[in-house]
Amino acid sequence: MFDYSKIPLPPRRKFVRRLVVLGRFSLILVSVSLCIGTLGFHLIGRISWLDAFLNSCMLIGGMGPTASFDTPASKLFASFFALYAGLVFLVAGGIVFAPLFHRLLHRFHIEDSQQPPKS
Repeated sequence: MFDYSKIPLPPRRKFVRRLVVLGRFSLILVSVSLCIGTLGFHLIGRISWLDAFLNSCMLIGGMGPTASFDTPASKLFASFFALYAGLVFLVAGGIVFAPLFHRLLHRFHIEDSQQPPKS
């Protein structure tokens, strides 16, 4: 998907297009996760739609839940969704920042300096 160090950097237009595609993918991932969390908190946690959406947003953003839950099922859902949301947060950030970091490494040829010298 990305370029090798021997190949020159792609044009800026191609790089921006790659960022847009990966940004859209990350946005879809976060949006689907928000829908799953909102539905789960509303149906299992028995809280209002707005509070369910707030809890989902807070967990995916890395802040933590805002509502307290009474039933064991709602506590289990909140626990597992919190673990899932933490992973989504890290994966979405990695998807967005990977091309930027790769371009930086490629630009400064760090990949070449990591290879052992040929004998």
